[in-house]
Amino acid sequence: MLADVGLLGFPNVGKSTFLSTVTDARPKIANYHFTTINPNLGVVKTKNGDGFVIADIPGIIEGASEGVGLGIEFLRHVERTRLLLHCIDISGQEGRNPVEDYYTINKELAKYSEKLTKRKQILVATKIDSMQDDYNYKELEELAKKENLELFKISSVTGEGVEKLIDHVTEILKTLPKEDLVEIEDRVVYTIKDKEQEWEAYEQDGVFYVKGRAVDRLMGRVNIEDNESMYYLQKCLKNMGIENKLKELGVCEGDTVKISDWELEWYE
Repeated sequence: MLADVGLLGFPNVGKSTFLSTVTDARPKIANYHFTTINPNLGVVKTKNGDGFVIADIPGIIEGASEGVGLGIEFLRHVERTRLLLHCIDISGQEGRNPVEDYYTINKELAKYSEKLTKRKQILVATKIDSMQDDYNYKELEELAKKENLELFKISSVTGEGVEKLIDHVTEILKTLPKEDLVEIEDRVVYTIKDKEQEWEAYEQDGVFYVKGRAVDRLMGRVNIEDNESMYYLQKCLKNMGIENKLKELGVCEGDTVKISDWELEWYE
C-alpha cells in the first residue's frame, strides 16, 4: 500500500496545502497550475494517539485513464489507498464547476478500474476562506445528497473544519480493512533471470546503489512510513539476493543505500 488516505482532485485545489497543515510533510505549494511526479506522504497524528498515512496524489486530469500526462501512474497511486478525500475548490476564483470536476475525475477512475468506483470517498470543499459566494458550495451539497456522500468544508489556511474532518477520517479508517490493494496482475515473481538482468548493486564514494526495473517495481509497492511495509521491503531484498550482494560489497550499519530513487540508512 501507498497510504491509508489519498487526496484526490484536480491540480491546484488545495491538496498540498491541506497535507502540510495536518502533517509534517512540506510539499511544494504555489498559486498556479502544476503537479508533482510522485505523491507526497505525511503522517497524521491525532489527539487520541491514533495515526495514519496520507498521500497527496498528483493531480488527475481528464484523459488520465488513456494516459494523458502521467495519468496511468497517478491512477495507480489512487489504487493503493483505502480511503479517498475528494478535494474540490469552491472558492470560485478559477471559474470551475465543482460538480463537473467531481464527475470528470470519477469518470477517469471508472475507466481505469471498476474497483476504484467502489472505493469510499469523502467530499472535501476546499478554500472556503476565499469563497466569493456560497453558490458552489450549495451545488456541492446537492451533489453530496444525490450521490449519498459525506461532505466537509475546510480552509487549510485558517484551519476551519480541518480538525473535524481529521477526527472523522480517523473513525472511518477503523472500519476499513487493511488489505493489499495492488491487483494480482501487478505482482512480480522474481526468477533467477530477473535477479541477473533486472537489478544491479554497486558502491561509489561510500554510497551503495541498487538500481533496475525489479527494484523500481518493488519500491512502487512500498510505503516507507509504515513499519510493516518496511519489513516487507527487507524481506524482498533478502529473497532477491540484494541483501547478500550489498554485504559482499562491504555495506555496514549506518551506511547510505540508495534503492531506486529512495535514500535509506542500512541497519543490520
